[in-house]
Amino acid sequence: MNRAALALPVDDEDRHILEQWARSSAAPHRVVIRAQGLLLAKDGVANSRIATALGVSRPTVLDWRRRFLEDGLDSVVEIRAGRGCKPTISARKVKAIVHATLHGTPPGATHWSCRTMAKAQGVSHATVQRIWDAHGLQPHRATTFKLSTDPAFVEKLTDIVGLYMNPPEKAVVLCVDEKR
Repeated sequence: MNRAALALPVDDEDRHILEQWARSSAAPHRVVIRAQGLLLAKDGVANSRIATALGVSRPTVLDWRRRFLEDGLDSVVEIRAGRGCKPTISARKVKAIVHATLHGTPPGATHWSCRTMAKAQGVSHATVQRIWDAHGLQPHRATTFKLSTDPAFVEKLTDIVGLYMNPPEKAVVLCVDEKR
């Protein structure tokens, strides 16, 4: 069989796009490799040589050719169903972590940390962090007003409010916000 019979039929417009993808540093790696393989196939390079050059199997190259003939350029960027990472945590577990974060606290603490939540729920702390990020949860941040635990707080508050409401004559009242 001659080389021309092995060549993949690619029109000029598709060839130009494949060349751009094959040289791209921003395109996903799978797109770059497929484009390089299809360009080699267009030039009549044998499937086994293409596979060796790109570090894939010969059946993969045959699949690229078949899909390109059927679907054109769409086949180069398409991710087929069933490919990619499978979720390892169930929606029920995510819901349980979110619920526990919003409606409870760990024993002996004021709020959850990634590690205490992870231990309580039986997942990794990275999983808890991803779930919190996805739901915008930040339990370590105080978002509500907290009353002082000082036993003399009420007397001090009454004195301060009294100064503001009825300051001494010819006095200047300054306010300094202390944070500990």
